[in-house]
Amino acid sequence: MNFFHRARRLLALAALSLGLVSHAADSARPIIAKAALAETPAQRITLISSLIGSGDESIAPLLAAWKEDALFVFTAPDGTKIPVQLSGDKDNKDAQAAVRIDNGQPLHFVAAGPALRLVASELAAVEHTSALRRAMKAVLDLLDLSTPDLKKRISAIQTLGFAQDAEKLAALQARQKIETAPAAQLALREAIALIGLKDASTDVKLASLKELAALHTIGSADALKAALKDAEAANHPSLAAAARLALNAVDRHLTTVNFFGTLFRGLSLGSILLVVALGLAITFGLMGVINMAHGEMIAVGAYTTYVVQNIFGPGLALSPFGFSFHLPGLNTSGWLYESYFIFALPLSFLSAALVGIAMERTVIQWLYRRPLESLLATWGVSLFLQQFFRRVFGSNNVQVSSPSYLSDNWTFNDIIFGWNRVFVIGFAGLIVLGVWLVLTRTSLGLLIRAVMQNRNMASCMGVRTERVNMLTFGLGSGLAGLAGAFLSQIGNVGPSLGQSYIVDCFMTVVVGGVGNLPGTVVSAFGIGLADQSLQQILLNPVLGKITVLVAIILFLQWRPAGIFVTKSRSLEG
Repeated sequence: MNFFHRARRLLALAALSLGLVSHAADSARPIIAKAALAETPAQRITLISSLIGSGDESIAPLLAAWKEDALFVFTAPDGTKIPVQLSGDKDNKDAQAAVRIDNGQPLHFVAAGPALRLVASELAAVEHTSALRRAMKAVLDLLDLSTPDLKKRISAIQTLGFAQDAEKLAALQARQKIETAPAAQLALREAIALIGLKDASTDVKLASLKELAALHTIGSADALKAALKDAEAANHPSLAAAARLALNAVDRHLTTVNFFGTLFRGLSLGSILLVVALGLAITFGLMGVINMAHGEMIAVGAYTTYVVQNIFGPGLALSPFGFSFHLPGLNTSGWLYESYFIFALPLSFLSAALVGIAMERTVIQWLYRRPLESLLATWGVSLFLQQFFRRVFGSNNVQVSSPSYLSDNWTFNDIIFGWNRVFVIGFAGLIVLGVWLVLTRTSLGLLIRAVMQNRNMASCMGVRTERVNMLTFGLGSGLAGLAGAFLSQIGNVGPSLGQSYIVDCFMTVVVGGVGNLPGTVVSAFGIGLADQSLQQILLNPVLGKITVLVAIILFLQWRPAGIFVTKSRSLEG
């Protein structure tokens, strides 16, 4: 009896998955309603099993409600039995809104009458047995095989494959014949081969091992190790050899994935270091100011992004220094809301530049050529700004949600390319290009280079050095604000955000060569690649960072001026 029952289920499963028997998008509700009214458990099992292969999204919540005794049978005055689901809050009589299972509409005595509210204790719950629950589980396990969502469909295929349940093989093979997405086809091949490893036939196992060797997917490694162990225990040389070949193929693929993944992570980390340090390369490298408040310029840009996001949304309530007020929001949604980041980028640059100009006018301009005093003064400014952020935005970190075009990733040959990290690589390239054009192709850049090379001579030639200093410091601070806007997309924003990067900033600028922008670029990418490579080799992130720091210290002992030495005709240094 069990054999025929299982065969019937598998045949129905294959037929439905192939499309030989099909349901409309809304056909699951009438079938479930009919099953609820069925007279025998066998009829209910047959009806529920017929839903296998349907992609109706109403199946899962209805079957879950059935298993939780939340489906009931209502008997109308004329004797008609109607399966219903109760939902919503209970009133003072414990009554709830009744929804018909067959069409999802509220229950009425008459078409134009009011919707009925029923009491659960006065109704008969639809019964279910262990066999029916198993049938429901079979439906739910295969529900996502037909979903239009590709990622969800692939996840369902992989789940069935890793379970290695032979009863699901027919459904996967049937789905393979109608699947059109290449990624889902690969997932189906892997899932079918994984299930084949549990087959009793040696030929099927060998074919599955050959298929998994050709696919060399990382996820199949555990199953291949188990297959190798079983083959060795059974003293089956051909199966053991095939399993070893498949494992070797997976290992080679994993090595390739790790290499290019490490390369990409190193480039993205180098890009982050470059974006963060580029502003400091101007204020410290070109101007010679040890700006310990550079990290707070990063935080200014990050908080600006947070404010812009809330203005595009519901608004923002602030309580600075005991005064509460509310910034009104535009209450946008969809693509318009997600465009907030496009507006946040220039505003982050502008806000950080204005704060930098204010700091230069009030503090820095009196401390040129006095490095120790500038270090102490900017450190005090750093502490002041951190406390200001706490009083305005609170001590806790705030969350900046990433727009959808920065939240997902591409996966190519098992190498994951996060959109946010791809963005920062391109973003860093654009910033470097923009700074180079400003310094070499504009009159402001000419004045900046003249003042930084020989301040006294530039002043004698009529250059207003104070204005150039102000604009240069504003440019460096604005670049830090841009860095803060991006960093808000990869982590939380808090008062101490900039302190996490200030050491890395100085390290990147010094290693590249103080005052040398190409050196900063080379240094950032070199440190990023070295950091990620050593973490991969040593298998310890902390030890990898320590090794990089020690290497930098030794490098600076050998070459104190950095990779590129900036030459100047100035007699000052």
